Amino acid sequence: MNTLGLLFSGQGAQAVGMGHSLYNNSETAKRLFDTANGILGFDLKQACFEGPVEVLTQTSVCQPALYVHGYIIFSLLKESGMLEGLKVVMGNSLGELTALAAAGAVDFETGLRLVAERGRLMQAACEATQGGMAAVLGGEVADVQALCQEFDIDISNVNSPGQMVISGERTKIEAAVLAGKDRGFKRIIPLNVAGAYHSRLMEPARVAFEAYLKGVTFNAPQLTVFTNVTGEAVTNDASIKAMLVAQIVSTVEWVKCMESAKQAGVTEFIECGPGGVLTGLARRIDSALSVRAVAEWDDVGL
Repeated sequence: MNTLGLLFSGQGAQAVGMGHSLYNNSETAKRLFDTANGILGFDLKQACFEGPVEVLTQTSVCQPALYVHGYIIFSLLKESGMLEGLKVVMGNSLGELTALAAAGAVDFETGLRLVAERGRLMQAACEATQGGMAAVLGGEVADVQALCQEFDIDISNVNSPGQMVISGERTKIEAAVLAGKDRGFKRIIPLNVAGAYHSRLMEPARVAFEAYLKGVTFNAPQLTVFTNVTGEAVTNDASIKAMLVAQIVSTVEWVKCMESAKQAGVTEFIECGPGGVLTGLARRIDSALSVRAVAEWDDVGL
């Protein structure tokens, strides 16, 4: 039997229309979307199904949308008996909260409230700063670290070998992009984002989210969850809280997470969410991995 791991999408994977076929074909999807609408106090279904893209892209909308969508896919795969051999769940950035809910550390409703607050706080931090991000293709981590140190910015993501993201004040990112063209990187591409995620500019969101989490208790996960901050497993309330707080201003160590999953014996991955971003990264990390993306009803196979 293959050992299975689930991957949950992070911000940037969203697309207008996401989840519509799930809602139209599944009572479970209908129930979870309708529950989410009641908790959030805005029409998440309309944002997901109809957009406009400017609304869905807002951090405070996008994060709940991806959480609900990913959790629905997990639920449908579980209902269909397709999760035999499931051992590891993990998510990229926001997706880590979806993974924790899938692992039973929190219920769906509590996880959604956490995601909504995280998204609200991060959007506020974006609006209070002039942040930017850029993708760096080619080069080693040490090369990107040197670039970040020179321009007083941060590495926000180590996504795969030769693919990293830098984050910080917009003017500093622009300067780093210009300078990086002469540093041996294949390409440095400015990203169209609302702010500087996973950088020091998110510190106000980190402080506020830490305070918010004091009112939440996490159960011990029933599946292995590897955290973005270290690539190591979180096992209890204290470690989960510490890593969720640190993650807001820390590098997403996605390569370390994938390596930990492989060391845990995972031989097959399913990405739960739109876009197929994590599927592509997994194949760049290890081309021998079996990985597929499930985003809509036809992908579930029911």
